[in-house]
Amino acid sequence: MAIDITGARIFYTFPFEFPVLGKISITETLVVSWIVMAIITGLCIFLTRNLKVENISKRQALAEMIVETADNFVIGNMGEKFRYMIPFVSALFATSVVSNLISLIGLRSPTADLSTEAAWAIVVFIMITGQKIRANGFGGYLKGFTTPIPIMTPFNVLSELATPVSMACRHFGNILSGVVISALIYGALAVANKALFGLIPGAVGRLLGSIPFLDVGIPAVLGVYFDWFTGVMQAFIFCMLTTMYIANAAEPDS
Repeated sequence: MAIDITGARIFYTFPFEFPVLGKISITETLVVSWIVMAIITGLCIFLTRNLKVENISKRQALAEMIVETADNFVIGNMGEKFRYMIPFVSALFATSVVSNLISLIGLRSPTADLSTEAAWAIVVFIMITGQKIRANGFGGYLKGFTTPIPIMTPFNVLSELATPVSMACRHFGNILSGVVISALIYGALAVANKALFGLIPGAVGRLLGSIPFLDVGIPAVLGVYFDWFTGVMQAFIFCMLTTMYIANAAEPDS
């Protein structure tokens, strides 16, 4: 099975080329992303079935708590006028969290592929640019690159382009580092397990050394940080930066 430049496995490559896009491959990242979307869709359907006004179920109470949390997060950081952003930010957070945590069931996290975060960052960058043009007009947007003096224009352009790059690389780097560190820990524990039980002479030592005793418990404790805490925190940070950048872009330049 082939491997693409991001390290994800390629399951299938179409034998013909698409116009403009060229050849398209179905990679592991793409397949797991579909699984993530299916999980989120299924959870939404499950939580919103049989909604009631009175005598609500625990499932509905959980759904309402999630909606209220999303409302408070977006409105608290962006203001009432950005209420329409609640579905987008909520979907972004849910996709990021599920993508980060899906590695717990043995699947390769889509966020360990830079192309995933790059796609998110490009969407956010387009929204930021749209807000700036809406607030200042197209001419005002272009004029903003020349402040405070025209000679700063190249640096302002680089600063503008650095926004999506930094957002994507920050999220990707933290998730990928967790994947790499976890793999190194498993490798180190396997070596330590073999060395420890290898002190027992004979076939008993070789047999016990081949059984990964040290892989039980220690990775689970470390996974609380590398998978749960880091995964949720990186999703929160990405959404926080998204709300801040878009809200700031909507403020007209003085």
